[in-house]
Amino acid sequence: MTDLSITYCRPCGYEKRARAAATLLHERLGLDAELVPGKGGVFEVKLDGKVIARRVKGHFPDAEEIVAAVATARA
Repeated sequence: MTDLSITYCRPCGYEKRARAAATLLHERLGLDAELVPGKGGVFEVKLDGKVIARRVKGHFPDAEEIVAAVATARA
């Protein structure tokens, strides 16, 4: 069983990005990500408790990058 979650800042409007990433993860890798609303500018993808992609100053991972990071982490 793979524990996959995407925590996103709801007030910042990141839910659409989180849903797009979750959809692509399901389509490409057959994985269902739990969407976790948060605040404070957070956007973080965790696989089995380990952060594998996140928003940092100057960079916001897109859905393709998130799928690649998850695929790499699972390999």
